[in-house]
Amino acid sequence: MIRRILGSALAAALALTCLSAPASAKAAAPDIPVGNITAHLSQLQSIAGANGGNRASGRPGFTASLNYIKGRLDAAGYTTRVQSFTGGSNLIADWPSGPTGPTVMLGAHLDSVASGPGINDNGTGSSSLLEVALALSAQRPSLTRHVRFAWWGAEEQGLVGSRYYVQNGGASGVEAYLNFDMTGSPNPGYFVYDDDAALQQLFNSYYSSIGVPTEPERVGDGRSDHAPFKSAGVRVGGVFTGASERKTAAQAAKWGGQANQSFDRCYHSACDTYPSNVNTTALDRNADAAAHVLWALAVGTVNPPGNDYSMTVSPSSATVSAGQSASATVATQVTSGNAQTVALSSSGAPAGVSVSFSPASIQSGQSSAVSIAVGASVPAGTYPITLSADGATVDRSVTFSLTVGGGGGETSWAPYTAYQAGATVTYQGVSYRCLQGHTSLPGWEPPNVPALWQRL
Repeated sequence: MIRRILGSALAAALALTCLSAPASAKAAAPDIPVGNITAHLSQLQSIAGANGGNRASGRPGFTASLNYIKGRLDAAGYTTRVQSFTGGSNLIADWPSGPTGPTVMLGAHLDSVASGPGINDNGTGSSSLLEVALALSAQRPSLTRHVRFAWWGAEEQGLVGSRYYVQNGGASGVEAYLNFDMTGSPNPGYFVYDDDAALQQLFNSYYSSIGVPTEPERVGDGRSDHAPFKSAGVRVGGVFTGASERKTAAQAAKWGGQANQSFDRCYHSACDTYPSNVNTTALDRNADAAAHVLWALAVGTVNPPGNDYSMTVSPSSATVSAGQSASATVATQVTSGNAQTVALSSSGAPAGVSVSFSPASIQSGQSSAVSIAVGASVPAGTYPITLSADGATVDRSVTFSLTVGGGGGETSWAPYTAYQAGATVTYQGVSYRCLQGHTSLPGWEPPNVPALWQRL
């Protein structure tokens, strides 16, 4: 976080009305699991460790961080795009359901300084927003606003990524932008942006409901990614747990922690690491606050469930040699309402690979056998194949990971592949054994995630 200077537009903000409908009409915001957020922080720490100790914009650690988050969002159904600019890139993710506008946007900068891994600044905000986005995907509530998330590059170089986004039309149609920069400082305070009175009140009401007092965020002005949006006339809000400034005795009495010590003793330093430089209580509270305000702004009433179903494939991966075949079973289960006719199809298979279903049309609640035939000329590699279900009212899809071996008896690590505990792979000429079953994602290369892979 580069220090902010909050403007004095409070009088104008008081004239603006809150975007939300009455609270009684709203679907309840989810409780964001802090354990999931810390798992993302652990991954960002591993990524930094494997890439020179930092995740600075334009460097390999930043690219790996962006790929990690993008992989999770793509798997959850978001429409993502990477916006490149001189010195870095932004990741933009739109939730495809709901209205096309106006837009409520949440953002956090993903880059670190070059001197450290940037776990609190700003892995905390970035990881929290990822979990809020995944919660929206999991709940799929009815929406009154379009919802967009952003992970900014080059914030530490002067808000370069967010400025580029706004200067290239990104603020168009954005009704409110919420910024999350440093949300888990080890000696935390609870500061709420006071740029917009209505947005500030939404955050304050949540903290009041859990018995946490707040203070207006007035450390500086124009020094985090909300600033370009504010300059473009967008309503902005957000939360912050403090940087190098010292906590006063009055603040320590109010929030706990150490008086006369920095909120973040490792601000812009090599010691900004996980887990030592993160307060998980603050991290948890601020992620829940983000969800609370997003739900207040963009989520409508709870609709009665319609006809719906889930879809799975078992097994979800297979390794075969060219000229062989693989099989799996697609299963569906009615999750609400009545059964519906579902047509099955596939996409993404490489040339020489054919996919067939028996039967190709089922009722939700039924299963179908999948046969995957691999031609003799298919090159070695791992291929994600999308298996789709086209229902009368709902469409679903799952991914089957097909690995075609090269005949050498070894399997190379690849992203988007399901690995079982005990499986062995090679990566950059080194062998690894899988410690925990998982589906791999970009950024989860074996040397980057020692919790998942053991070097042999």
